[in-house]
Amino acid sequence: MAAAWTKRLIFVAIAVGAIGFFVLALRPNPVPADIASVDRGAIEVTIEEEGVTNIREVYKVFAPISGRVDRSALEVGDPVVRGETVIALIQPEDPPFLNQRTRRELEAAADAAQAAVSLAEAEVSRAQSELRLARSDLARAEQLIERNTISSKAFERATIDVEMREAELTQSLATLNLRRSERASAQARLIQPGEAADPDERDLCCVTVMAPQSGVALSIPTKSEQVVRTGALLAEIGDPTDIEIVVDLLSSDAVKVPDQATARVISWGGGAALDAVVRRVDPVGFTKVSSLGIEEQRVNTVLDLDAPREAYERLGHDYRVFVEIITRREDDALRVPLGALFRVGQDWAVFRVMEGSAVTTTVELGARNAVHAEVLSGLEESDQVVLHPSDKVTDGTRIEPRQSS
Repeated sequence: MAAAWTKRLIFVAIAVGAIGFFVLALRPNPVPADIASVDRGAIEVTIEEEGVTNIREVYKVFAPISGRVDRSALEVGDPVVRGETVIALIQPEDPPFLNQRTRRELEAAADAAQAAVSLAEAEVSRAQSELRLARSDLARAEQLIERNTISSKAFERATIDVEMREAELTQSLATLNLRRSERASAQARLIQPGEAADPDERDLCCVTVMAPQSGVALSIPTKSEQVVRTGALLAEIGDPTDIEIVVDLLSSDAVKVPDQATARVISWGGGAALDAVVRRVDPVGFTKVSSLGIEEQRVNTVLDLDAPREAYERLGHDYRVFVEIITRREDDALRVPLGALFRVGQDWAVFRVMEGSAVTTTVELGARNAVHAEVLSGLEESDQVVLHPSDKVTDGTRIEPRQSS
């Protein structure tokens, strides 16, 4: 009887072992996966964008008149002093070249002006002779009137004749001056480039343009000697210590930037990041075509550096920088790595590791950045989640933590 029970027990043990072996053999292997913990800490939402440095007050010096500008002695980066440093010397512009026909016409006009001067000189000589004759007649009439030899009317006629001859002489002299001016004008129109009517006027400078503000020369568009017109840009001046940063943000990002938002200047060529503060977001946007050919609405955002000048003394005007603008910050947020999130319909979810298996868990999110997302509900601190789950991970899949090398 005991032997029969022993055989039955052995048979049952063998059957249970066989069933267990088949269950273990058919059970799927655990999926290796990276595991991360849900923790608490600070989370910042930032906008990263490229910007340029800009001197806050740039003074542009324009030519007040048209003329020939001498070669500038200034170089870019040279210091300038208000009211002392000469920006440009503007001299009169040279006359244009004359073609053969125009030159002959002007030469004929000059000859005609010379003839008119000769005619006016002859008229002056005639008027002077007639005046001398009238004065002689008047002198004789004065002697005769004293002896009552001529009438008073004849004496008055002699007096008036002198006055008329004096007026004619004055008119002739005025005409002579007019003709001489016309001759000078005709001769001046014959002056060719490089010639000067008066050698003393060759080096005479008409206008000296002085620096309107102290600083350094940022650009000198008219470095070489050249002819400029009124309003031509001669130089740009600014103070290199008074720097701001201008960033053109997408309009959808610009509306998220709060007043006086803090920022950081990164990848500017120096060592540590520079602190900055948003001073102004322009109320007007503009259209900009991206490198992909897409039209974007951009908004200029101006930042002030909040760091000592010594930290960025090598940073100059129109330098490229990268800026992080902080739009939101939570100092004690429940954080989950962004790589653990995926979509389930319209909701966000993660695979939470519970007793070695992945469990699909829907979560509600708050602030997000490129690394973490704030969890408002669905997870607790120290919960384990699967990072970057593959298509092999589904609800209930056994998870084997991947060993880090």
